[in-house]
Amino acid sequence: MARKGKIKSLYYITHVDNLPSILQHGILSHSIVEEQKIPFTPIYDRGIVASRQNRTAPDGRSLWSFANLYFQPRNPMLYRVINEKDKTNIAIVGVNPQVLDIAGTFISIGNAAHSLSNIVPTAEGIKVITGELWDVLSSDWWREEDGSKRKIMSECLVPGSVPPNNIHTIYVVNHEVADKVKAAISPYTTKVDVVQEPPMFFQPRKLYRLASRLSLVDGDMFFSQMQTFTISVNTVGVMGKGLASRTKYQFPDVYVFYQDLCRKNLLKMGLPYLYKRETSLDKQLADDPTSLPELNANKWFLLFPTKRHWRENSDIKGIEEGLAWIKRNYKSEGIQSLALPALGCGLGQLKWQDVGPLMCQYLVDLDIQVVIYLPQEKGVLPEHLTPEFLLNK
Repeated sequence: MARKGKIKSLYYITHVDNLPSILQHGILSHSIVEEQKIPFTPIYDRGIVASRQNRTAPDGRSLWSFANLYFQPRNPMLYRVINEKDKTNIAIVGVNPQVLDIAGTFISIGNAAHSLSNIVPTAEGIKVITGELWDVLSSDWWREEDGSKRKIMSECLVPGSVPPNNIHTIYVVNHEVADKVKAAISPYTTKVDVVQEPPMFFQPRKLYRLASRLSLVDGDMFFSQMQTFTISVNTVGVMGKGLASRTKYQFPDVYVFYQDLCRKNLLKMGLPYLYKRETSLDKQLADDPTSLPELNANKWFLLFPTKRHWRENSDIKGIEEGLAWIKRNYKSEGIQSLALPALGCGLGQLKWQDVGPLMCQYLVDLDIQVVIYLPQEKGVLPEHLTPEFLLNK
C-alpha cells in the first residue's frame, strides 16, 4: 500500500505517570483498562470518555473497545489538555504505522466521537488521510468553519491494544521532563527514544531574554500568550504571503477589517492600526473550549505597514516610524502585551542585523511584556542575538 508510506508515525496522548504501564502492557482500550482494573492517571474529563462509549465502529463495537491514535497530535484535543493540565505532565507516544495492518483496525475521518466523522476500514481511510486530508493534517492551524478543527483529529482505531513493541518515541515539552521520563521508563525499556519537542506542545523552540520585559523567541507567534499580535502588511489591501496570508485564513475578520482600512486610505506607512478583536483564541483552538477553567483573553491585531505595495521590498524608514508610533501610543491604545515578527525580514528582504537592533532599542523601554519572533526563513547568527548587539550595551 504505497500511500501508507506517507504516514511516518501515529501518536497517543497520555499522562507521564502512565508511561511505565504503557511500556509493560501497551496502549490499551478503555474497556480493557476497566475490565483489568489497571491503574492509570486520566488526562481527559469524564465527558470526553463517556462520549465515546456509545459511538460504534462499523463492526458494532463501542469506541471503548479500541486504542485510539492520532495522525496529527498537535491538534485541538492536545491544546485543550495542556490548557487544563500542567503541560509538564503530558507525553505524546510515537507509534509505528505498522499498527495500521492489525486486523480489525479502522480509521476515523475526523474526531471519532463526532457524529460527522465517518469510521471506515483501514484501506479506505488511508486513501483519504494521505489524499484529500493530508494538507489539513500537515497544517499548523485549524478552523471550525471549514471542518479542519474536527478533521485534524482523525484517528486510527486499533482493536484491544497497541503492543508495546510498536512504540518508538516519547515526546515531551522540555529537557527536565525528558530526564524524569528517562528515569521512570529505564527499568522497562532501553529501545524507546525520549525527545524534547516544545513546538509539538505549542511552545517556542527557544527563548532569549534580553531585558526584564523584552524577549526573543524562536517559535510560532500565533500561539503566543501576548494580548496583541503584530502583522506585517502592505497598504494596498493584499495579504498574499507569510504571516499576512496565514492571518487571512485563520482570522478572516481581520482580513476584512484590513481591506476596509486600505479602501478608506487609513493605513499608511508609519501609522499602524489596532483591531480590537472580540473572540477568544482558546475558543477557536481548543476542542470543546467550554471545559477550560479560564478562556484566554481576546486577541488584538496590530496591522503594521512595512511596505506600500506588496511587490516592493520592506521600507526600514517606515518601520522605524511605526515603532515610534507604538512607543508613543501603546498605553493610550490599551495594549497590555505585544508580540511582533521580525518586521520586514524574510519576504520583505531586510536583514535581522539591521532590523533587530532597531526594534529592540525602540521596544525595550515599554513597561509591558514584548516578545519578538525571530525570522523563520533564515537562521540568525548567535552573535546577533545578544543584548550587546541588539541593545547597544
